[in-house]
Amino acid sequence: MVWLTLGTAALVAVAIIVIGILYVATPRTATRSFGLPLPEDGTNIAWWLRLKGVRDIASGLTLLAFIAWGVPYAVGLILLVETVIPVGDMLLVLAAKGSARTAFGVHGLTAVAMVLAAIPMMMGVA
Repeated sequence: MVWLTLGTAALVAVAIIVIGILYVATPRTATRSFGLPLPEDGTNIAWWLRLKGVRDIASGLTLLAFIAWGVPYAVGLILLVETVIPVGDMLLVLAAKGSARTAFGVHGLTAVAMVLAAIPMMMGVA
C-alpha cells in the first residue's frame, strides 16, 4: 500500500511540475487545457499566466521534497492541504461557466486521487 500511495503522490507532484513548466514556457497553449476560455489579449497576459506556472512548480517540488524526506504522514498532510488547489480550480471553472467536463474530469478527479492517496498516509496505513 505504501508504494501505491507514495507513487500516486509522486505522480501528482511530477504532473503539477510539468503543468507549471508548460505555463511558464507556453502560457497561452497551457491555458487551453484548464477549462476556461483564453484571457483577453494584452501585453501582460502571458506574464500573469506564467505566475500560475511558477506556483504549480513550487507546489510539486514541495510534495517531492516531503516524499524524499520519507515521512508518509507529512506527505499525506501536504497532499491533503494541496487538494485545495484542484478543488478550487474545479469550482472556479464551474462558476465561470467553463468546461464542466474539464472541471470534473481533470480538476475533480485530481482532487479525488489526492485525497485517496493522502488519507492512508495520514492514518499510518501507508
